[in-house]
Amino acid sequence: MDMISKARKIVEDYKNVTIAIFGSHSAKEAGVSAKAWGFKTVVIVQKGRDKLYTRYNRHLYDEVIMLDSFKDLLNKEIQQRLIELNAILIPNRSFAVYVGYDGIENEFEVPIYGNRYLLRAEERDFERGQYYLLEKAGLRYPKEFRSPEEIDRLVVVKVQQAKNPLERAFFYAISPEDYYRQAEELIKDGVIDEEGLKKARIEEYVLGARFNANFHSYALKEEFDDFDFVGFSDRRQVNLQGFLNLPAKEQLKINVPVKNEEIGHFGVTMRESKQDLAYESAEKFIRICEKEYNPGIIGLFGLQGAIAYSPEEKLEFVIFDVSMRVPGDPAIGPTSPEMRNLSLKYGLKIEDPLDLSMMEIKKALELKRLEEIVT
Repeated sequence: MDMISKARKIVEDYKNVTIAIFGSHSAKEAGVSAKAWGFKTVVIVQKGRDKLYTRYNRHLYDEVIMLDSFKDLLNKEIQQRLIELNAILIPNRSFAVYVGYDGIENEFEVPIYGNRYLLRAEERDFERGQYYLLEKAGLRYPKEFRSPEEIDRLVVVKVQQAKNPLERAFFYAISPEDYYRQAEELIKDGVIDEEGLKKARIEEYVLGARFNANFHSYALKEEFDDFDFVGFSDRRQVNLQGFLNLPAKEQLKINVPVKNEEIGHFGVTMRESKQDLAYESAEKFIRICEKEYNPGIIGLFGLQGAIAYSPEEKLEFVIFDVSMRVPGDPAIGPTSPEMRNLSLKYGLKIEDPLDLSMMEIKKALELKRLEEIVT
């Protein structure tokens, strides 16, 4: 029996649901939404990284599972405890990275809200990953340069940080010489390593206004809708944000590596006449995911990119990153006008994108259709 069949068999016996939350990335957001919708919650934390959840926000979680290592989540006794709690896990980026795709796809039997097989597709170097899907969907993404020698314009080099599996250390180059000079400096400073550089993606830098376009796709489409737009946002990054706060002449005096490590978010809006670009991109992406990764996208996802001019001088949405799970952006709810829009649409109080996930889980429980929303 494959893992989807196992997970769906397990939820057949659920009379109620406990929302299982991975203690990192978006665990506070998930806890707030789950409690607001009347669910019991269980948070899985790692010793030494638990204080935010077990001390400062303990009220959000009915149960705590403390692990020596996040990898221990794959232990049979831990999984059994979650199943006995009638748990459905909300996947986030930390879950994917720290537990690992092989374990999630082949060993983790706890039902997951969403499509567990799409988590791996977020990786840029995976053959059926996000660029494969964007290509299949006919969506515009930045031109890739296969080697530094091909660089003939401003490019961004996306390379894994040497000491942080969650974050990348972008750098920018305008020529092969510029690339090699900066790469050598970053390796010398310990920011990246040779192995990470070999796997790095070199792509054109898109000159445009950046937008993270966030959406929610439903499994119970006839009960809700195909998908909903939940709002735009952008990132604040260390230590890039500090550089950008300085005048250009002062920036040129500083000779330290720029780190694009995500540290926060802020809300942005797009003028209505161009919002179709984001909606249409989401619709195309959802359709191709249904074909390539049955049952497709369930839950939150994000298309991160920029509105820029095409060679024909038309504005287009260029996508340079895809999030196949909760975006982990607590700014979306408070800053997005879509929350009020969605409250009117469904006649329910929607204050955060994860409220839509809880709404679908609750409806599936009422209709005894939990097996349709999990994998």
